[in-house]
Amino acid sequence: MSAEMATGHQEKAYELLKADADKILKLIEVQMENLTMPQCPLYEEVLDTQMFGLSREIDFAVRLNLVNEEAGKQLLESLEKQLTALHDASMKK
Repeated sequence: MSAEMATGHQEKAYELLKADADKILKLIEVQMENLTMPQCPLYEEVLDTQMFGLSREIDFAVRLNLVNEEAGKQLLESLEKQLTALHDASMKK
């Protein structure tokens, strides 16, 4: 595989992971706006399941050398910060 092709695969892998992170954020936003409060066990279960799935995707991409380990960690940490901010904002309502 050429270096150019490998870089393309790495970029695509990161884009897919970022898209999944964005989907989780949107799912939680919708859930918080319309369905349940953050203290609800269902909310916690959905969030935990989604975050676990994303972390496994990131681990897999890192093991394939498609995503840098640090970039994967940053993606997960960024999502966690956004979700915390969303949670904190909903608690102030």
